[in-house]
Amino acid sequence: MRRVELLLNNPNRPAHRLILATLVVVSLFPSAAFAQKKAAARAQYEKAEKQRTALEGRAQRERALKDYAQLVTAYRRVYLLSPQAPEVTSALLAVGELYQEMGRLFDEKYFQSAVDAYQFLLHEYPTSRYRDDALFTIAQIQQEDLGDLDLAEKTYQEFLKRFPRSSKAEQVKQALADIATEREQEKKAASKKALAEEREQERKIPQVTGIRHWNAEHYTRIVIAVDGAVKYQSDRIANPDRIYFDVYRAKLSSTLAGKTLEVQNGFLKTIRVAQNQAGVVRVVLEVDKVKDYSVFLLPDPYRMVVDIYGQQLTLAKAESARVEPPTSKTSSEQPAPKAERTEPSRIARAKKPDEHETTAAKTPPAPEKPAGKEPASEAAARKESPASTARESTGKAPASAAAVPPPQPTRSGQYTMSRVLGLKIGRIVIDAGHGGHDTGTIGPTGLMEKDLCLDIALRLGKLIEERLPGAEVVYTREDDTFVPLENRTALANQAQADLFLSIHANSSRDKSARGVEAYYLNFASSEDAVEVAARENALSQSSIHELQDLLKKIARNEKIEESREFASEILDGLSKRLQRVSRYNKSRGVKKAPFVVLIGANMPSVLAEISFLSNPTDESLLKKGEHRTRVAEGLFRGIEKYLEGLKSLSYNRSRSDISQ
Repeated sequence: MRRVELLLNNPNRPAHRLILATLVVVSLFPSAAFAQKKAAARAQYEKAEKQRTALEGRAQRERALKDYAQLVTAYRRVYLLSPQAPEVTSALLAVGELYQEMGRLFDEKYFQSAVDAYQFLLHEYPTSRYRDDALFTIAQIQQEDLGDLDLAEKTYQEFLKRFPRSSKAEQVKQALADIATEREQEKKAASKKALAEEREQERKIPQVTGIRHWNAEHYTRIVIAVDGAVKYQSDRIANPDRIYFDVYRAKLSSTLAGKTLEVQNGFLKTIRVAQNQAGVVRVVLEVDKVKDYSVFLLPDPYRMVVDIYGQQLTLAKAESARVEPPTSKTSSEQPAPKAERTEPSRIARAKKPDEHETTAAKTPPAPEKPAGKEPASEAAARKESPASTARESTGKAPASAAAVPPPQPTRSGQYTMSRVLGLKIGRIVIDAGHGGHDTGTIGPTGLMEKDLCLDIALRLGKLIEERLPGAEVVYTREDDTFVPLENRTALANQAQADLFLSIHANSSRDKSARGVEAYYLNFASSEDAVEVAARENALSQSSIHELQDLLKKIARNEKIEESREFASEILDGLSKRLQRVSRYNKSRGVKKAPFVVLIGANMPSVLAEISFLSNPTDESLLKKGEHRTRVAEGLFRGIEKYLEGLKSLSYNRSRSDISQ
C-alpha cells in the first residue's frame, strides 16, 4: 500500500508512470470481464425465452421430457454465466415453473425439483422481487401436488411471518383454513383411499398458467393460457367498464395468484386474475372505449383468445357497401391529410407482437408502439394521395398531379370505400405459412411446406423492395420459427398494415391435382375449400361451443370486397407466370373459406396456394430456385396489378422518388 501511495505522489518519473498505467489497466479488466459475463447471461436468457416460446407453441402431445430438460439447462446457464446478472432471478423462477409443468405432464417427482428450485432462489436472492411468489408457490406445491399438509402449513405460516402485508396474505390465510378443514375431513373419512382419489382428481383440474396481450390501432388481443379444456362464461359490467370471464373447473397457477397488470395502453387498462371461488378462476379486463368483444378456445396448447374492439372509423363500417362511382377529379381534389408521417425505413423487418407474459418470471413492461406507428388520430395521414405527399414533402404540387386518374372499380363494378376515398397501400405483410414444429404438408420426396413458403416469402419481399421501394414489407417470420395462427393477423394489425398475403402450398389425395388457388375470408363455398381450410387450420381448431363467436368475426369482416379483388389479382399474376412453364399450372379459381390465419385482419387479406406440393412434378419444380423466383414474380405481379387498380402504384413510386 505504501508503494502505491509513493507512485501516486510521484507520477512524473517514467518508471512510476509505466507502473501506474499498468495498475490502472489491470484494474479495468475485472469490470470489463464482468460486463462481458452480464451480456452473455442476458443473451442466454433471451435465447432460453425464445426456446420456451417455441416449446409452448407446440401441441402437448409433441412435447418430450428431454425438451423440458434442455430448457431447464438453458435457464440454469444464465446463473452459471453471471450470478449477478439482472435476468438471473427470472431465469431461476422459470426453472421452477418448468419443473412444475414436468410434474403435471411426466412424473410427480419433478414437483420436489420445483420446490428445490424455488428454495434455491429464496436462499441465494433473499431480496428478489419474486421472494413472496416463490414461497407461496412452494406451499401450494406441498399442499396440492405433494399432499404434505404438515409441511404446507409450516410454509404458509412462515409466509405470513415474513410477508404479512403481501397481496397474497388473504389467500394464505384461506389456505390454512382449508388445511384445517381437510384434517377434520380426514378424521371423519370412512376411507383414506377415497380421500386420496379425491385429491388426485383435484390435481388434474386444468390450471390458468399465463396471460399475454398486445395492442393494435382498433383492437386488443388477450391470450389466456390454460393447460386443459375448460368451460367459461363472460359478461360485461359498467361503471367502470369491465369484461370478465369465469373459467369453470379450473384453478389458478400460483405464479398468477393475485396478479394485476397495469396496461394503460390501447383499449385495455388493467387485467386482474384471481381464484374467485373453489373451482372458478375469474379474469377481469378493465377496458376503455370498447364497442364489442369476442372469445374462442383453441387447443394444442389450450388457450382462450379474447379480442376487444374499439371505436373504429365510421366509414370503415361501410367498406363493402355499394356507393356511387366518383367523378373524375385530380388528386389535388381528394381529401387532404392532416399530417405527414415520418418516412420509415425501406424494409420494416419482422417484429413479433409485443407480448407480455403474466407470470412470476416476467414483470410486464408497458407495451411499446411498433416502429413507424402513429397515433390513431393520424392514421389516415399515411394513406394519402400522391399529390398531397409531394406537396408536403417539396412545398409545391408536382406537374403531373392533374393527370392522375381516379381508382378503377373492382371486377364486380363496385367502388368500395377505399377507392372512393383514394386510400393507398403503404405497408404489406407477407406471411410465410407454417414454421417450426408445424411443417405443413410434405411432398413425395420430403420437401416441407414451411421451408418452401419461407423462401418464396423472402424472394417476394426482395422483389417489392427492388421494384416498389416506396412500400414497406413486414414479415410474420424470417426464419424457421413457429408463429401461432392468431398471432399473425395480430402482428399485421399492430403494424397498421394495408395488405396481408399468406403463402401456402396445396395438397390433395389426388396426386395428379395441379394448379393455383387464392382464398379470401368468408364462409366456404365448396367441399374442396372446406378441406383446404381444415388442413391449414389444423393447429388452431376452435371448440364447438365457440362457433358462434367465430361466425360473428367472419361475418363482420369489412374488407371482403377488397380481399376478393386482391385474391383475383394474385391468382391472375401467379397462374399466368407459371403457365409459361407448364400449361397445367392453371388457375383453379378464387375461393372463400374460414381460414383462422385471416380472421381478425383489419386490411384486405388473401391466402395463396402456390402449387400442389403433393404432385410429384410440382414438387420437383418447387425444389429449383428459378421456379421459386417465378412463383415470387407471379405473386408480385398480382400485388402490382392490385395497386394499379387502386392507383396506389404511382403513389408508392412517387414516395420513393421524393424520399430520394
